[in-house]
Amino acid sequence: MDGDCPTRRTFCFNTMRTRMKSVRNIQKITKAMKMVAASKLRAVQIRTENSRGLWQPFTALLGDVPSVDVKKNVIVAITSDKGLCGGINSTSVKVSKALHKLTSGPEKESKYVILGEKGKVQLIRDSKDNIEMTVSELQKNPINYTQIAVLADDILKNVEYDALRVVFNKFHSVISFKPTMTTILSPEVMEKESESGKVGDLDSYEIEGGETKSEILQNLTEFQFSCVMYNAALENACSELGARMSAMDSSSRNAGEMLDRLTLTYNRTRQASITTELIEIISGASALEG
Repeated sequence: MDGDCPTRRTFCFNTMRTRMKSVRNIQKITKAMKMVAASKLRAVQIRTENSRGLWQPFTALLGDVPSVDVKKNVIVAITSDKGLCGGINSTSVKVSKALHKLTSGPEKESKYVILGEKGKVQLIRDSKDNIEMTVSELQKNPINYTQIAVLADDILKNVEYDALRVVFNKFHSVISFKPTMTTILSPEVMEKESESGKVGDLDSYEIEGGETKSEILQNLTEFQFSCVMYNAALENACSELGARMSAMDSSSRNAGEMLDRLTLTYNRTRQASITTELIEIISGASALEG
């Protein structure tokens, strides 16, 4: 048994060195991911801030009534395709589930349109029958308005709705984002609500060119949805990058602390092994002299 001790000690040292190497490699990866996210964030942040002015005028013109009670609700949940970005996807899913519960009932139905693979994976577990449409790889290329406009048009053509409720994470800073919902009503519901004076001030404008109010509302609703979707996709992408920076920074610090603990344990174990070997040598020499 005693002859196996050096072998066991060698195995122990090799295992600890392997663990230290693995942690060191993980730390390099997390630092690199943080730098990549930081390099992308600035460009996306500028486009996000510019996109806010694109849809905000619609709020004054058509209003935003989150409490409107309609029969057909469609929840457009915007999430990411990749993970390692904190809790932004779980936050969107929780808000979407709560919204689905509020807008469902005996005479009402609520469906999902999911953007992003992570949202799909989470919602398909218990809401498979309520998913109307899923879209992935939205962020494979830099987000642009043409891409989102085509997607928005596809959603409007394939989904029946009275109200579209777009759920996304609004970017505030690298360490702060807020789950947000924007409501877009169908032209029929919009006309009904505007006549009752509950939304917007479209009636204060004069319509020229021979178009009816219904036609104007149809065009405005389609344009509003594409603008809101464009801003929401950018806001969520910006929040994802900021959350990934924070998550990777925390991971790098944790890896550093773990590496320090492993190094300390390794040095103590190595010192104890050397001390044991010295004692054995001295004891053997004393026995020979005796």
